[in-house]
Amino acid sequence: MEDAMATYADTHLKIFSLGSNQPLAEKVADAVGVDLSKINLARFSDNEIQVNIEESVRGDNVYVIQSTSAPVNDNLMELLITIDALRRASARTINVVMPYYGYARQDRKARSREPITAKLVANMLQLAGATRVLALDLHAAQIQGFFDIPVDHMTGAPLLADYLLTSGIADDNTVVVSPDHGGVTRARALAELLGTQEPIAIIDKRRPQANVAKIMNVIGDVKGKRAIMIDDMIDTGGTISQGAQKLIDEGAKEVYVVATHAVFSGDAPQLLQDSAFKQVIVTDSIDLPDDKRFPKLVQVSTAGLIGEAIKRINENRAVSPLFKKRFHNNVEHG
Repeated sequence: MEDAMATYADTHLKIFSLGSNQPLAEKVADAVGVDLSKINLARFSDNEIQVNIEESVRGDNVYVIQSTSAPVNDNLMELLITIDALRRASARTINVVMPYYGYARQDRKARSREPITAKLVANMLQLAGATRVLALDLHAAQIQGFFDIPVDHMTGAPLLADYLLTSGIADDNTVVVSPDHGGVTRARALAELLGTQEPIAIIDKRRPQANVAKIMNVIGDVKGKRAIMIDDMIDTGGTISQGAQKLIDEGAKEVYVVATHAVFSGDAPQLLQDSAFKQVIVTDSIDLPDDKRFPKLVQVSTAGLIGEAIKRINENRAVSPLFKKRFHNNVEHG
């Protein structure tokens, strides 16, 4: 570890953690082999955010870790203000590490007079002074094109696949299930990492309004099989729990769900615990308080993956090899 720290001290790499996910940031820094740099986050009496960088960053390659999860607007403003502070302090590069990119679901105009808020967020990050973004499982891959700076788009599938294989959940009788037509590419990628022989299945659903869906049908054979649903995020948990029950009704032996982002709004934890899922497997891209944890929950850490990506970026090495194979990491239950 001392040798690693000496190596990265020589490359002028510094990692800052903001307020959204301190536990993940500490693990990432440990994976890279550096200590977290010092920053003070405070509030004025009227709740305005105050940021103070407590060490020199002049000429440094800085990595700022912040998920813009709930409270979304506070975390986003905290990030923007920190980027501005780093730019004014003459940081050489400002690399924004966003394990969870808030507002990503507002990526297009689905109706007249709607904003494209994901693009607005991209504009604000660039205007503040970000020089690179490292994101994890964007809700829509085309968000990369909203930026005019480099974007490294990581995926949680290699981590989730490793857990499914090492725990014995994925075997020759496993079928990967997409919860909707839009998730087919993600489901095929997981099936390839798992090496499953079965074709994927798809849940056909209709969404009359936000966070409301009606399950119509299951396309594909799930009878007698262990079904693994995959999505980029679980928000209210209602739709995906309906999907699990539909798979059981269609004859699936067991149903698991894997997802990168555990948004878990409202009563989602209780709903998922009471659902037909045997396990709910997510990453730590969003920090989960104790009241959002439940017995069926399994959390896989993204720290090693993000840490390796940071090292590769800082050394001007390719990041793409991280997308092509299983990636081992820590697992927490409950």
